[in-house]
Amino acid sequence: MRDRLLGDVRVSAIGLGAMPLSIEGRPDEERAVATVHAALDAGVTLLDTADSYHLPGAEPGHNELLVARALAAYGGDTSGVLVATKGGRGRPADGSWTVDGSPRHLKSAAEASLKRLGVEAIGLYQLHKPDPVVPFAESVGALRELLDEGKIRLAGISNATVEQIRQAHEILGDKLASVQNRYSPAVRDSEPELRLCAELGLAFLPWSPLGGISRSSLDGPSRLEGENRFTAFHTVARDRGVSPQRICLAWLLSHAPNMLPIPGASRPSTIQDSAAAADLALSTEELGRLEASVEVTAPGV
Repeated sequence: MRDRLLGDVRVSAIGLGAMPLSIEGRPDEERAVATVHAALDAGVTLLDTADSYHLPGAEPGHNELLVARALAAYGGDTSGVLVATKGGRGRPADGSWTVDGSPRHLKSAAEASLKRLGVEAIGLYQLHKPDPVVPFAESVGALRELLDEGKIRLAGISNATVEQIRQAHEILGDKLASVQNRYSPAVRDSEPELRLCAELGLAFLPWSPLGGISRSSLDGPSRLEGENRFTAFHTVARDRGVSPQRICLAWLLSHAPNMLPIPGASRPSTIQDSAAAADLALSTEELGRLEASVEVTAPGV
């Protein structure tokens, strides 16, 4: 597994987004743990979770507890695994996603995440989403306090704008390690944020990185989602004898050196397939075909 830099830590070029293991449609505990173990077996050393990854109305932390149990039950060395979690969102019984970026809530949430993960310090703690009723500097200031107290090692922000990234960088300095925004073949409106992250030396963790690329088997016809511009991903996959998802992740890795995709998975075979993208080198011709098939949606890009 190739690696990339996240802050001052080397992690696998492909991470595991653990969210599907705890929300609606989640697998049973045995398969969920097997999925995490399959990721570790494949060389994945970045696990992304959040306190709000749970069923609507349930107690926070289901996903964090699951990740902690899976790591504890793994027979191999996990000392090099970086667990990244997030705080600042909630999931009430109606299934909505709430936002609370107040310093009091973030510090309390981080303390709870510490206990659930069973660690002395959280590897990467991320503000899940800016709170429109709380000054952004106050939310990021809470991360600064958590860093100063030694409760988190690195800080990150998610769903952030260019201006917010710059502001967070001013407050956190070199302890700001990453930005997690939505980015995929179908959604590229965070292109300016991606470029700024490269300029500042920040890792960019695209969430929902497979947007626009359908889940399809190699032995049957591919069902395309969205517009036909994504046909190239399926054509290249067919020529290579691999899944369109693997091609998509390899394209993301080739698109920017600071890109760290964290695809979700709910079964071992899915994360094994995703992890293999780290060692898939696309040719110049293939990259050209893929880039030509993707529509850039960001204004001015």
